[in-house]
Amino acid sequence: DALLIFIFTPDGSMFSFPTRPSVYHAVVVIFLEFFAWGLLTTPMLTVLRQTFPQHTFLMNGLIHGVKGLLSFLSAPLIGALSDVWGRKSFLLLTVFFTCAPIPLMKISPWWYFAVISMSGVFAVTFSVIFAYVADITQEHERSTAYGLVSATFAASLVTSPAIGAYLSVTYGDTLVVILATAIALLDICFILVAVPESLPEKMRPASWGAPISWEQADPFASLRKVGQDSTVLLICITVFLSYLPEAGQYSSFFLYLRQVIHFTPETVAAFIAVVGILSILAQTVVLGMLMRSIGNKNTILLGLGFQILQLAWYGFGSQHWMMWAAGAVAAMSSITFPAISAIVSRNAEPDQQGVVQGMITGIRGLCNGLGPALYGFVFYLFHVELTDDEIHGKDGKMNMANPTDESAIIPGPPFLFGACSVLLSLLVALFIPEQTGPGMRPGAYKKHSNGAQSHSHSPQGSGAEGKEPLLEDSSV
Repeated sequence: DALLIFIFTPDGSMFSFPTRPSVYHAVVVIFLEFFAWGLLTTPMLTVLRQTFPQHTFLMNGLIHGVKGLLSFLSAPLIGALSDVWGRKSFLLLTVFFTCAPIPLMKISPWWYFAVISMSGVFAVTFSVIFAYVADITQEHERSTAYGLVSATFAASLVTSPAIGAYLSVTYGDTLVVILATAIALLDICFILVAVPESLPEKMRPASWGAPISWEQADPFASLRKVGQDSTVLLICITVFLSYLPEAGQYSSFFLYLRQVIHFTPETVAAFIAVVGILSILAQTVVLGMLMRSIGNKNTILLGLGFQILQLAWYGFGSQHWMMWAAGAVAAMSSITFPAISAIVSRNAEPDQQGVVQGMITGIRGLCNGLGPALYGFVFYLFHVELTDDEIHGKDGKMNMANPTDESAIIPGPPFLFGACSVLLSLLVALFIPEQTGPGMRPGAYKKHSNGAQSHSHSPQGSGAEGKEPLLEDSSV
């Protein structure tokens, strides 16, 4: 009953849905949401260029910067609210507002970019999804389940950009937007009809009037609390330093392949598909094997090592085969985040999963704002102009602001800066303890007061003080 099963009765009435929540519910929600956005890869770039013909990628960075900052500010609040009121309603909320800008792409581009910026307030689906998965999995299953969810994100991008590009060329952007809107509506309907609540009834308050401590929802209070706990501080610094270059890479990499490495659109689509398939294998089969054989911490270190290698290869590489090889390494580096999510989840109480995952997602949201701006600025410093205008001369070489820089330029300088950032992340991750000690309390934020306070799984947790850190302090 973990899968959605349709049953047609003899009188023509139809189906019953499963009542037990499972990881597959989370997988379907993630797949549909990001498949819809993957279809819009080509139309979105077209609309961006038409709306902002000058400084296209600068505006792209600003839009994603605002969205990322709002995501950073809102993720802890949404995570804390989902810990009290349940996951399903917030899954519906985050998916709805994340996909709300899609139909506006053809209706009004200016409203589209305005709404997509503001949608960052609710663009924290991963936060709620990981909390949903934590509710329904045992501790030893959690890393595999997180890997499956992350692999689903990669799977949604295996074919959707290529399908969107083909439909855009053949039938126009309008059809692609309509199709993406229909898939987003399907995702919302699936949540409404088929996704059961994962948070146990005894952990939820009797009414929606239960108070929420602002200390739980304030992102800056979360950061201050992080500093009280060496383990959480190390994990958050690791996430920030490793995801910052990854977020910047997402914003410009495929255009970089076309304009600097001279990939054709078909080759870019094939590259996305191959790397996506390899990422699925890495985050399911390989991740599970590594977690069992070398442990959680060593899996994180290995993933960061792969990320350093792929960023350095992207930075120095100038041949097609180098990009393909680096892409394979990049797929292996995708094991890092599910392993980090697992180690965070393992050290948090059952009723605090939304808070801790919201904090990690908030840091990633901050990186989603800073990363594109950082990459665009570094490209600007090195006179590599990432626009879709004609930037190549007749000889096929890049035009740069200062021709004397041509012999000294590195093909991808932001990727080398990113490799240095991940190297620092690796050094920090070396000090993350593999496991919390037996005497440590996996206590978290200040417990929900009044009606929500008694909903903890463990009786010891009900007496936790507000000063208690997310993870008990550990020796490094």
